[in-house]
Amino acid sequence: MGTRREPTARQLRLALELRRLREAAGLSAKEAAALLGVNSVQISQIEAGTTGVSEERLRRLAAHYACTDGSLIDALAVMASDRVRGWWEEYRGRLPTAFLDLSELEHHATFRWDVDFLHVPGLLQTEEYARALFSRRVPELPDDELEWRVRHRMQRGVVIAGPRPVPYTAVVHEAALRIKVGGRGATRSQLVRILELSEAEHVTVRVIPFELEEFADITAAMVVAGGAVPRLDTVVRDGPDGAVLVDSEARLTVFRTLFRRVEAVSLDPQRSRDFIYGLAKEL
Repeated sequence: MGTRREPTARQLRLALELRRLREAAGLSAKEAAALLGVNSVQISQIEAGTTGVSEERLRRLAAHYACTDGSLIDALAVMASDRVRGWWEEYRGRLPTAFLDLSELEHHATFRWDVDFLHVPGLLQTEEYARALFSRRVPELPDDELEWRVRHRMQRGVVIAGPRPVPYTAVVHEAALRIKVGGRGATRSQLVRILELSEAEHVTVRVIPFELEEFADITAAMVVAGGAVPRLDTVVRDGPDGAVLVDSEARLTVFRTLFRRVEAVSLDPQRSRDFIYGLAKEL
């Protein structure tokens, strides 16, 4: 297989998991290479994501690493053999790579959880709301990139509104619902859109009202994308230098716990719908 100049986040995750399996087995890259009859450079390239690995070779490596988790091996084999060039490839070279990595992550997710405090989660946004958000970026975006970003955000909605939607839960703070992004009319349209989407059986929207006292110590905004097996879950968090992907088991456990806490203290789905409906009527 040829080398890659810019591996995707999914390719890098596969590479990372293979390195973790090797290290858990107590083998060096040189020792793993000897088991396959290749040189250590090839193992290093596979573990850096700069070159692919065949399903047959992946299963051989897993056997040499004494990995007995069949579900994990099968999931990694699917990742290794995946040659999908999704709709997001249209944006390569036009938008930052992080946008494409998020789209790819969502495409393969088995479920999706969002927690947000200041903005409506991207998958729930209307075009008008998204355009208003992107247009206020500093420094200001060129017109063409602004339109690419809006278009990309709207296409991402296929995750919950397309022909093969995934189970989706969003926990949104009242502040995000009240902030008038794009003005009163745009905000009302956004609230109506959330209500429409929440009618689907696979979509759950829950609200954290200002008056909720138990919420004070839970402030972890996040996106959680489910993997084929729990070990392959990914948390996406916004950082000062862009999105940060969390994939270590210890950190994943922390964010799963935080999400469950936020979910537990938020309003139930029906009360949340009533709450959003009441906000919309105020506008």
